Amino acid sequence: MSVSLKPSSVDGRLQEVFGAPVAELYASATGPDTSAALARALELRSFLALTEEQVARVRDRVHADMAPDRDMGELSADKLRFDSQWLEAALDARDGYRAALGELLHTMPPPNQQPRPVRLAQPIAVASLPPSAVPAPPRAGIPRARRP
Repeated sequence: MSVSLKPSSVDGRLQEVFGAPVAELYASATGPDTSAALARALELRSFLALTEEQVARVRDRVHADMAPDRDMGELSADKLRFDSQWLEAALDARDGYRAALGELLHTMPPPNQQPRPVRLAQPIAVASLPPSAVPAPPRAGIPRARRP
C-alpha cells in the first residue's frame, strides 16, 4: 500500500489547512508549482503514517501475546521487553513527526493570504556614524599602552 493511502492522525488537519483531501494533495504535489510548505508537510505526513503503522503493529503484537486465551508457557519477558523498546522508539518518532508537522502548519500563513514582503533594513554606512563611534585606525610604530 502506498504511503499516500495510509491513514495518519493529522489527515484532518492537513485537509483543513490546505483545503483538499490528502489524496488530492499528493496528486497536486507532483507539479512544478508545488509550494515548499505543502511538499514538506506531505513528506512529514508520509513519515508519520509509516511510524503510526509501526506503533499499531507493535501494539497488536503485544495484545496478541497477552491475550487471555494464550498459553502462559508461551509468555516471554525478553520478547515483551524487546517489544517495549520497539514501541518506545516508534512512539518517540511519532511524537517528533507530529511536533515537526504541527510547527510547520502553525508557522504557515493562512491558505488564501499572500506572503508579506520582506523589508530589509538598510545597512548603516560607517561614514554616517559620529566620530566617537568609529574606532581610530592603529598607528604604525607607536606601542599601545599596557594595562596593569
